[in-house]
Amino acid sequence: MSARPNQESAAQQAETTSTHRAGFACFVGRPNAGKSTLTNALVGQKVAITSNRPQTTRHTVRGIVHRDDAQLILVDTPGLHKPRTLLGERLNDVVRTTWAEVDVIGFCLPADQKLGPGDKYIVKELAGIKKTPKIAIITKTDLVESKALAEQLLAVSALAEELGFEWAEIVPVSAVGDKQVDLLADLIAPLLPESPPLYPEGDLTDEPEMVMVAELIREAALEGVRDELPHSIAVVVEEMLPRTDRPADKPLLDIHANVYIERPSQKGIIIGPKGKRLKDVGTKSRKHIEALLGTPVFLDLHVKVAKDWQRDPKQLRKLGF
Repeated sequence: MSARPNQESAAQQAETTSTHRAGFACFVGRPNAGKSTLTNALVGQKVAITSNRPQTTRHTVRGIVHRDDAQLILVDTPGLHKPRTLLGERLNDVVRTTWAEVDVIGFCLPADQKLGPGDKYIVKELAGIKKTPKIAIITKTDLVESKALAEQLLAVSALAEELGFEWAEIVPVSAVGDKQVDLLADLIAPLLPESPPLYPEGDLTDEPEMVMVAELIREAALEGVRDELPHSIAVVVEEMLPRTDRPADKPLLDIHANVYIERPSQKGIIIGPKGKRLKDVGTKSRKHIEALLGTPVFLDLHVKVAKDWQRDPKQLRKLGF
């Protein structure tokens, strides 16, 4: 008698372990809610650029998390915000299109900031998406005491109730402190459709290398610049070519990239006194680029003015938006 339940549970276990799931999840939230840092923590490697400045992310970077039971493809969207430029409008369109196509939506809310109008605006939009499961993720929990965290958990739960829906899960995480990041992946996986892996083992992103290199340069350029500049910086990698005269055991990749700003007066800020700032940008980004590509790199950077590019459809197209 007693052997039978064990046999059944073994069969059930076999069935559970053989069910593989794969699908797309996206993180949404207002700018600077910790979405990119969380994507990088889940993937285990830098695939999205991070900065303490809002509106850092402009491309939907897909980070790929490989597990035995599931493959999570994480779509990192720009922060939804009230647009002031054509670029802003296009970024919001990207967010809404992404929401319509994913299997799970994670709403990110920083633990150290009260629920604001921006958060309510996003959650109200999410309430209108009926079929997709939504997870509330309280980020940056390393920055607060447990009392403040509990208040945030209650506030985000009450907001969904007020708008007539329920979160599939509410999860506090700290990507920087690596707390509950694995738990978040455990909770997302069962919400994905049954499917074989969609990407080969070992792939961490489907972003083209040139786009990722441009993003790493832009991340370095964003560090320490004055408030008015971040939105004005765009980077385009013109070419990436292996140096032809090098022996096979000592390869070198030549990368030529342009950093675009909107006004001539901004050029000096990026270049810095005697070119020091631009040199620092090159040094910092080159380290990350070499780690990403696994090869030594010669990085050639130039600063160019693309007048008011955020408002000009032609310039936006040229810069990849």
